Amino acid sequence: MAINKELIKESIRNIIIALGDDPERAGLKETPDRVARMYEEVFEGMNYTNEQIAEMFNKTFDEDYYDETNQDLVFVKDIEVFSYCEHHLALMYDMKVSVAYIPNGKVIGLSKIARIADMAAKRLQLQERIGNDIAEIIQMVTGSEDVAVFIEASHSCMTARGIKNASAKTHTQTLRGRFKTDRDLLQRLL
Repeated sequence: MAINKELIKESIRNIIIALGDDPERAGLKETPDRVARMYEEVFEGMNYTNEQIAEMFNKTFDEDYYDETNQDLVFVKDIEVFSYCEHHLALMYDMKVSVAYIPNGKVIGLSKIARIADMAAKRLQLQERIGNDIAEIIQMVTGSEDVAVFIEASHSCMTARGIKNASAKTHTQTLRGRFKTDRDLLQRLL
Protein backbone atom coordinates (compact mmCIF):
# COMPACT_ATOMS: atom_id res chain seq x y z
CA MET A 1 0.00 0.00 0.00
CA ALA A 2 1.53 3.29 -1.08
CA ILE A 3 0.93 6.48 0.85
CA ASN A 4 -1.26 8.84 -1.21
CA LYS A 5 0.35 12.25 -0.67
CA GLU A 6 -2.16 14.10 -2.89
CA LEU A 7 -5.11 12.79 -0.87
CA ILE A 8 -3.32 13.72 2.36
CA LYS A 9 -2.76 17.29 1.09
CA GLU A 10 -6.43 17.62 0.15
CA SER A 11 -7.51 16.18 3.50
CA ILE A 12 -5.24 18.48 5.53
CA ARG A 13 -6.51 21.47 3.55
CA ASN A 14 -10.07 20.41 4.46
CA ILE A 15 -9.12 19.98 8.13
CA ILE A 16 -7.75 23.53 8.17
CA ILE A 17 -11.04 24.76 6.73
CA ALA A 18 -13.04 22.62 9.21
CA LEU A 19 -11.05 24.20 12.05
CA GLY A 20 -12.21 27.61 10.84
CA ASP A 21 -8.95 28.86 9.37
CA ASP A 22 -7.94 29.91 5.86
CA PRO A 23 -5.66 27.43 4.07
CA GLU A 24 -4.54 30.27 1.77
CA ARG A 25 -3.19 32.28 4.72
CA ALA A 26 0.58 32.76 4.44
CA GLY A 27 1.43 30.57 7.43
CA LEU A 28 -0.81 27.73 6.26
CA LYS A 29 -0.41 27.85 2.49
CA GLU A 30 2.31 25.17 2.37
CA THR A 31 1.07 23.20 5.41
CA PRO A 32 -0.81 20.52 3.43
CA ASP A 33 2.34 19.71 1.44
CA ARG A 34 4.55 19.76 4.55
CA VAL A 35 2.17 17.45 6.42
CA ALA A 36 1.97 15.05 3.44
CA ARG A 37 5.78 14.82 3.30
CA MET A 38 5.95 14.34 7.07
CA TYR A 39 3.30 11.58 6.97
CA GLU A 40 5.20 9.83 4.19
CA GLU A 41 8.22 9.72 6.51
CA VAL A 42 6.61 8.96 9.88
CA PHE A 43 4.27 6.31 8.46
CA GLU A 44 6.87 4.62 6.26
CA GLY A 45 6.26 1.28 7.99
CA MET A 46 2.71 1.18 6.61
CA ASN A 47 4.20 0.41 3.19
CA TYR A 48 5.54 -2.95 4.38
CA THR A 49 4.30 -6.16 5.95
CA ASN A 50 6.17 -7.73 8.86
CA GLU A 51 7.52 -10.29 6.38
CA GLN A 52 8.89 -7.53 4.13
CA ILE A 53 10.51 -5.77 7.10
CA ALA A 54 12.12 -9.06 8.15
CA GLU A 55 13.47 -9.45 4.63
CA MET A 56 14.79 -5.85 4.59
CA PHE A 57 16.78 -6.32 7.82
CA ASN A 58 17.70 -9.99 7.49
CA LYS A 59 21.41 -9.60 8.21
CA THR A 60 22.52 -12.37 10.55
CA PHE A 61 25.78 -13.98 11.54
CA ASP A 62 26.35 -17.64 12.30
CA GLU A 63 26.92 -18.25 15.96
CA ASP A 64 29.33 -21.13 16.42
CA TYR A 65 29.39 -21.24 20.21
CA TYR A 66 25.68 -21.92 20.73
CA ASP A 67 24.18 -25.14 22.04
CA GLU A 68 20.74 -25.93 23.40
CA THR A 69 21.91 -26.07 27.02
CA ASN A 70 23.23 -22.52 27.36
CA GLN A 71 21.20 -19.54 28.44
CA ASP A 72 23.03 -16.87 26.44
CA LEU A 73 20.82 -14.06 25.32
CA VAL A 74 21.04 -10.80 23.40
CA PHE A 75 19.36 -7.80 25.03
CA VAL A 76 19.25 -4.34 23.45
CA LYS A 77 17.73 -1.74 25.77
CA ASP A 78 16.18 1.70 25.35
CA ILE A 79 15.80 1.95 21.58
CA GLU A 80 14.08 5.30 21.07
CA VAL A 81 11.18 5.35 18.62
CA PHE A 82 7.83 7.09 18.31
CA SER A 83 4.50 6.14 16.84
CA TYR A 84 0.95 7.37 16.35
CA CYS A 85 -2.05 5.90 18.14
CA GLU A 86 -4.57 4.48 15.70
CA HIS A 87 -7.48 5.60 17.90
CA HIS A 88 -6.73 9.35 17.97
CA LEU A 89 -3.81 9.77 15.53
CA ALA A 90 -2.05 11.05 18.64
CA LEU A 91 1.68 10.87 19.16
CA MET A 92 3.18 8.12 21.32
CA TYR A 93 6.44 9.65 22.49
CA ASP A 94 9.36 9.13 24.88
CA MET A 95 8.99 5.56 23.68
CA LYS A 96 11.75 3.15 24.68
CA VAL A 97 11.83 -0.33 23.23
CA SER A 98 13.97 -3.12 24.67
CA VAL A 99 14.37 -6.38 22.74
CA ALA A 100 15.83 -9.66 23.97
CA TYR A 101 16.20 -13.00 22.24
CA ILE A 102 18.00 -16.27 22.77
CA PRO A 103 20.14 -17.04 19.71
CA ASN A 104 19.26 -20.14 17.75
CA GLY A 105 22.42 -20.73 15.75
CA LYS A 106 22.64 -17.16 14.43
CA VAL A 107 22.56 -13.59 15.68
CA ILE A 108 21.20 -10.46 14.04
CA GLY A 109 23.28 -7.31 13.62
CA LEU A 110 22.51 -5.09 16.60
CA SER A 111 21.62 -2.04 14.50
CA LYS A 112 19.05 -4.17 12.68
CA ILE A 113 17.15 -4.64 15.94
CA ALA A 114 16.80 -0.86 16.28
CA ARG A 115 15.81 -0.54 12.61
CA ILE A 116 13.14 -3.21 13.02
CA ALA A 117 11.73 -1.43 16.10
CA ASP A 118 11.71 1.89 14.24
CA MET A 119 9.97 0.50 11.15
CA ALA A 120 7.35 -1.41 13.18
CA ALA A 121 6.54 1.81 15.06
CA LYS A 122 6.11 3.84 11.84
CA ARG A 123 2.50 2.79 11.43
CA LEU A 124 -0.84 3.75 12.88
CA GLN A 125 -0.43 1.50 15.87
CA LEU A 126 -1.28 0.33 19.34
CA GLN A 127 1.63 -0.01 21.72
CA GLU A 128 0.70 -3.65 22.28
CA ARG A 129 0.80 -4.36 18.55
CA ILE A 130 4.20 -2.69 18.16
CA GLY A 131 5.60 -5.22 20.65
CA ASN A 132 3.93 -8.11 18.82
CA ASP A 133 5.16 -6.89 15.43
CA ILE A 134 8.74 -6.49 16.66
CA ALA A 135 8.69 -9.94 18.30
CA GLU A 136 7.31 -11.54 15.14
CA ILE A 137 9.91 -9.88 12.91
CA ILE A 138 12.78 -10.79 15.27
CA GLN A 139 11.55 -14.40 15.28
CA MET A 140 11.49 -14.45 11.48
CA VAL A 141 14.99 -13.03 11.14
CA THR A 142 16.75 -14.98 13.91
CA GLY A 143 14.84 -18.25 13.75
CA SER A 144 14.47 -18.04 17.53
CA GLU A 145 11.14 -18.64 19.23
CA ASP A 146 12.50 -17.03 22.41
CA VAL A 147 11.87 -13.28 22.13
CA ALA A 148 10.89 -10.60 24.63
CA VAL A 149 9.94 -7.01 23.84
CA PHE A 150 9.41 -4.34 26.50
CA ILE A 151 8.01 -0.94 25.65
CA GLU A 152 7.54 2.16 27.78
CA ALA A 153 5.85 5.23 26.29
CA SER A 154 3.88 8.37 26.92
CA HIS A 155 0.69 8.77 24.91
CA SER A 156 -0.45 12.26 23.99
CA CYS A 157 -4.02 10.94 23.88
CA MET A 158 -3.61 10.67 27.68
CA THR A 159 -1.15 13.47 28.42
CA ALA A 160 -2.48 16.31 26.24
CA ARG A 161 -6.21 15.53 26.01
CA GLY A 162 -8.85 13.58 27.87
CA ILE A 163 -7.54 12.84 31.35
CA LYS A 164 -4.52 15.15 30.77
CA ASN A 165 -2.25 13.13 33.02
CA ALA A 166 1.19 14.32 31.95
CA SER A 167 3.16 11.81 34.00
CA ALA A 168 1.34 8.64 32.88
CA LYS A 169 3.51 6.06 31.12
CA THR A 170 2.33 2.83 29.55
CA HIS A 171 4.44 -0.32 29.89
CA THR A 172 3.89 -3.40 27.75
CA GLN A 173 5.63 -6.77 27.59
CA THR A 174 5.49 -9.17 24.68
CA LEU A 175 6.87 -12.57 25.67
CA ARG A 176 7.44 -15.49 23.33
CA GLY A 177 8.89 -18.94 23.80
CA ARG A 178 10.92 -19.53 26.98
CA PHE A 179 10.47 -15.91 28.13
CA LYS A 180 6.78 -16.71 28.56
CA THR A 181 7.32 -19.88 30.59
CA ASP A 182 10.67 -19.49 32.39
CA ARG A 183 10.28 -16.88 35.16
CA ASP A 184 14.00 -17.06 36.06
CA LEU A 185 14.94 -16.26 32.49
CA LEU A 186 12.52 -13.35 32.44
CA GLN A 187 13.90 -12.05 35.75
CA ARG A 188 17.33 -11.69 34.08
CA LEU A 189 15.79 -8.90 31.99
CA LEU A 190 13.94 -7.05 34.71
